Amino acid sequence: MSQGAWGSTPDDLAAEDLLHFRETQQLAYRCCETVAGELRPGISERETAALMKTWLLDHGVRDWFHQPFAWFGPRTAFKGFDGLRHLGGFNLAFYPGKQRLEEGMPFILDCAPTLGAYTADVGYSGALGHNLLLERLLDDLLAHRNLIVEQVRQRLPLAEVSQAVDRLCQRQGTQPRHKAYPFEVLAHRVEKLGARNSGPSLARFGVRNIATLMKNAWITGRREGWSPLWSSNERSRHAPTPGLWAVEPHLGLRSVGAKFEELLVVTEDDAYWLDDDLPHVRRWIARGLISAPARREVA
Repeated sequence: MSQGAWGSTPDDLAAEDLLHFRETQQLAYRCCETVAGELRPGISERETAALMKTWLLDHGVRDWFHQPFAWFGPRTAFKGFDGLRHLGGFNLAFYPGKQRLEEGMPFILDCAPTLGAYTADVGYSGALGHNLLLERLLDDLLAHRNLIVEQVRQRLPLAEVSQAVDRLCQRQGTQPRHKAYPFEVLAHRVEKLGARNSGPSLARFGVRNIATLMKNAWITGRREGWSPLWSSNERSRHAPTPGLWAVEPHLGLRSVGAKFEELLVVTEDDAYWLDDDLPHVRRWIARGLISAPARREVA
């Protein structure tokens, strides 16, 4: 769990920057919670993603890492997504479709707004009504959140951390469905951008953020020996790189999937979750799985 104050920050970020990243992350999760509360039987993934985009636009968002996604039912477990061609990292199977929500059906809402220089990428899991498999997966995710931050603090290579997540899934009897994402990523880097309030999008992805990710992948990362795409593969066989990482363990069990996604802060000698005031953490507290952590404040 995160601690009471930001004791250290990545070299290129000030405590004030982390505050702005946290504010953007809070906004993204408020969007997910608000739209989740409005979901009714019969609404489609496309309609839900449009509601999320409208909400974010109404709250000042003019740029994105990616525009909102929504997945319902078996699509929360990415059923049938594997094996489809990733067109330079884009897999059309992930795009919001015609699937309509039914009572008891799980859903995942995912959005990544940018406010000025600051981006968040979040994932929110729920169900319309009650779903026992989803409840189990949401409980299981707690162990993943703890494992990831503990192993990054130990400075284990990021590929080994991702492999440990895969092994934890195996012990829990679940599938690591984040491996269906482009490049099988468990996480990706998030950077502070220039201060512009808006930017163009291409295929639902913000050009500024994707250009920065590609620069890190092809130029900066190659020169310095790290990758902005964190997976179990050889490209991530390097020590944790200081900065912000959007981490998204995604568990699947039969036709149900669940995930969280939030920002992990990595420094030269520490790692911590940017914020604990998040829906999945509040749920674990309410269920008595953890005690309420102290909130980090700007030093």
